[in-house]
Amino acid sequence: QVQLVESGGGLVQAGGSLRLSCAASGRTFSSLSMVWFRQAPGKEREFVAAINRSGGNTYYENSVKGRFTISRDNDKNTVYLQMDGLKPDDTAVYYCAARYFGGPSDSAKEYSVWGQGTRVTVSA
Repeated sequence: QVQLVESGGGLVQAGGSLRLSCAASGRTFSSLSMVWFRQAPGKEREFVAAINRSGGNTYYENSVKGRFTISRDNDKNTVYLQMDGLKPDDTAVYYCAARYFGGPSDSAKEYSVWGQGTRVTVSA
């Protein structure tokens, strides 16, 4: 079973940038569809961005389009989330997740492997 470890969260002012990383163990990373979700205090977990196995197709939640970029490096077993133009509403714990079968999905139920999360706080 692959394991995921997120990093890169922190405190940033509105308008700033952060780059999240999600490192995967194991040899099957290139066969995984990867996704980022986030969960703000008192809210349900929500889809942020997803990427297919090759990295050729990406998908975004509407509120982050044009500000966030998901990418992956299959040689380094890592998926990234570059977050620019951060807003206070982006404050949340960000989770990466992996799916063995099927393409990227915006439903959390489709993902069987999750990281522990990394906290992002955006101050006004």
